[in-house]
Amino acid sequence: MKRITLLLILSLVFAVTCKKEQKVEKSVSFVELQDGAEVVSPVKVKLQVTGMQVAPAGEVKEGTGHFIILVDGPDFIEAGQVIPSDEKNIHLAKGETEIEINLPAGEHTLTAQFADGEHKSYGQPLAKKIKVVVKESKEESKAQEKK
Repeated sequence: MKRITLLLILSLVFAVTCKKEQKVEKSVSFVELQDGAEVVSPVKVKLQVTGMQVAPAGEVKEGTGHFIILVDGPDFIEAGQVIPSDEKNIHLAKGETEIEINLPAGEHTLTAQFADGEHKSYGQPLAKKIKVVVKESKEESKAQEKK
């Protein structure tokens, strides 16, 4: 009986230890916008990150960062590179996870890139690229309906 109890205790300790050592896979994803979607502008983008926490830019704290959307850009930015803020690199620097982006009609790629508080990329593991087709803007759609 003592051996069975000892075996059960050791099994429980081993199970708890193994669970603590499991690493959480870090990734980013588009929540509402799907690859290949046909949309109208402005395009609503909703993002999420796994294995990290979203935080405003400015403070560098391990395990945190903010999203940057790369419009018609690369698949990812190399880890450690500072990503500039411009019309092609849209920073959600306040810690947002949603944004509406005005895009002209046509095919576009959007890359969700996660970066630290100094706007330095976390690299390929925390990037996700999708393609979308913008049919027209909401204003153009309303104008067509009136005709």
